[in-house]
Amino acid sequence: MTSERFAECLLHIRWTPINIASALQCELSWIEALEAGNEEIPAGLATWLETLAKAHEALPPPPTYRGRRA
Repeated sequence: MTSERFAECLLHIRWTPINIASALQCELSWIEALEAGNEEIPAGLATWLETLAKAHEALPPPPTYRGRRA
């Protein structure tokens, strides 16, 4: 996985680097290094992110609730 695809997956999942660092319970600096292309993205992490991103791409939020108010 490239750093560009890593960032794209995070966008599809709607995660910031802080969100994924929290989910993985790892250092934010490592996530930032992955995103910048300064560290190689481990195969297992790439597979997991691709799976999540594809699920989010296939199942976008329903537009029915846009603009709803209480």
